[in-house]
Amino acid sequence: MLVRMNYGKRGLKVDVPDRNLTGILRMNKIKPLEDSSEAIRTALEEPIASEPLGCLAKREKSACIVISDITRPVPNKVILPPMLDALEKNGIHREDIIILVATGIHRPSEGEELDEMLGTDIPRNYRIVNHISRDRETHEYLGIASRGVPVYVDKTYLNAGLKILTGLIEPHLMAGYSGGRKAVCPGICSVETMKIMHGPHILEDERAATGIIAGNPFHESALEIANMAGVDFILNVAMNEKRQITGVFAGDLVKAHEEGMEHVERMVKVQVDEPADIVLVSSAGYPLDTTFYQAIKGMIAAMNVVKDEGSVILVSECRDGIGGAEFTGLVLNTRDLSSFVEKLYDPSFFVVDQWMLEEMAKVIKKARVYCYCDGVGDDVLRQLSVIPISSPEQGIHLALERQGPDSKILAIPEGPYVLAVSNG
Repeated sequence: MLVRMNYGKRGLKVDVPDRNLTGILRMNKIKPLEDSSEAIRTALEEPIASEPLGCLAKREKSACIVISDITRPVPNKVILPPMLDALEKNGIHREDIIILVATGIHRPSEGEELDEMLGTDIPRNYRIVNHISRDRETHEYLGIASRGVPVYVDKTYLNAGLKILTGLIEPHLMAGYSGGRKAVCPGICSVETMKIMHGPHILEDERAATGIIAGNPFHESALEIANMAGVDFILNVAMNEKRQITGVFAGDLVKAHEEGMEHVERMVKVQVDEPADIVLVSSAGYPLDTTFYQAIKGMIAAMNVVKDEGSVILVSECRDGIGGAEFTGLVLNTRDLSSFVEKLYDPSFFVVDQWMLEEMAKVIKKARVYCYCDGVGDDVLRQLSVIPISSPEQGIHLALERQGPDSKILAIPEGPYVLAVSNG
């Protein structure tokens, strides 16, 4: 059977033997909104547990809207115009509105990339600022949060009168679900904050995982930090596999986000009776699969539904290569993942992006990973602790040789956008 996997912008058809294929795990069908723009305007005027955005704007002279960077397919072209309109109609002048790109520890978004994210009009008519996590002077220290996290937040955000967060709610490998508080932490926090937030004392907790909120130390700490920074209003959306908006959740930081997460869980959670021997998975296609760093999220998506000592076949374009310089150097120079994880507990050791290698180590410990991609050569892939394959079909062949000819295969075409769990 031909299974279409999300891969780059074009997709990829993979021939999976019918006798082995036991399931194709996709998002549950939820009807998209008929008029997204109207739904957003309504959400701004009738928010969850909050005054309307326009009423909040009347009491302030400036505003900062935090948006996600290019690695998240947030429909900014749809959600920003009604928000900007509400601010300006209620007394906040255009020159006093800043759009802050929550890059986390990623690179800045500029030029044509901003046009892709926002359209051509917004970058030319509004002030756009990129958060730079390693520029200490652009952050203000707010104190120590629980779990010993030092809190440094972008001054551009803190100095604004009205503080607004936007984003997409989707399964997240550490925070349970994205959206809400994540726009602040890690979105606009210093690398000094993330050394602890992305450290092993938080990430090695089994509750810091996809789809888990209760007791999740990453979620709890991020929410605490967002409250320390102050959040006046959020607007989050949920999207289906066709990137159509299925829900808009605006208003209070906690309550609006909770409603959004409940909606998303109904949409993305898919259960199987037992783990499979082999899982074919994507990294959700463009823009999430542009680097190997991001592709690790595809591996994580297979974790709950692959057997111990099973096989994962990852398809991810990686058009921009491995990732940032620090991650590239780290992953190419790490020979023993178990020793690497142990080293993370040494307070004197820290490398930016080490947390993604830590997450990958969890997958490699459980399963053998085969990888098909266009952007990284075979010799380099071998150094990344995965097995290069010339085609997904070759990966299936090798996995069947390893697991046995009658092995069961599951496919997850949307990768990390699906929360796949096993009852067995």
